[in-house]
Amino acid sequence: MPRPRSLTPDRIATAALTVLDRDGLAALSMRTVAGELGMSTMALYRYVADRGQLEELVVDLVLRAVDLTMPRGSAGTRLRVLADRVRVAVAEHPAVVPLLLAHRHRAPSSLRWGEVMLTVLTGAGLGGRRRVIAFRAILGYVFGALQVEHFGALSGPGTAALAALPPEEFPLLAETAARARTIPPEEEFRRGFDILLRGLDL
Repeated sequence: MPRPRSLTPDRIATAALTVLDRDGLAALSMRTVAGELGMSTMALYRYVADRGQLEELVVDLVLRAVDLTMPRGSAGTRLRVLADRVRVAVAEHPAVVPLLLAHRHRAPSSLRWGEVMLTVLTGAGLGGRRRVIAFRAILGYVFGALQVEHFGALSGPGTAALAALPPEEFPLLAETAARARTIPPEEEFRRGFDILLRGLDL
C-alpha cells in the first residue's frame, strides 16, 4: 500500500479510535489501525512504536475534548464540574475506559487536566500528603466510576439479577438493586462525587 502523504499523530489516533469504537479494545492492533489508514503494518511502524503508543495517542485524543476552562464557584463545585467533563468526554468511547489509568501519566491532555485539578485543591488549602491523598481519591473515583458506568451499569443485567434475588434471603441487596435501576448514570456519578467531596471536606 502507498505511504500516506501526511500521517500526523492525530490522524493515527483518530484511526485507532475508530477501530476501538467500532470493534472494541480487543480489535486494536498495529495491523487494524494500519488497515484503517490504508497502509501496510510495517509502514505504520515508521510512525508508532507499538500498540502501547497507539493506546496513549487515543487516550490523549479523547481527553483533549475535556474543557479545562476553570469553572466558577467553590472548590467543590469546580472539582465536580472538571470531573464530570471527563465523564462526558469519555461517554462516547467506552472502549477507551480501560486505557485511562494505564496511560494517564503519559497523555499530555491527562496531565493538563490533573494540573487543573491540583490547582483547585491547592487553592482550597490542601497541600503535602493531604493533597496527594485527595488527588488520588478523585482519580480513583472518576476512573472507577467510568468503569462501573460502562461495564456494570445500574441499568444492566447485573443489577437486574440482584433485584431478582429472594428477598427473604437478601432483603437489602434486592431492595437496593431494585431502586438502583431507576438512577441514571449522570445522577450516580454526580451524587457519588458529592459524597467524596464531603469526605474531603470540600
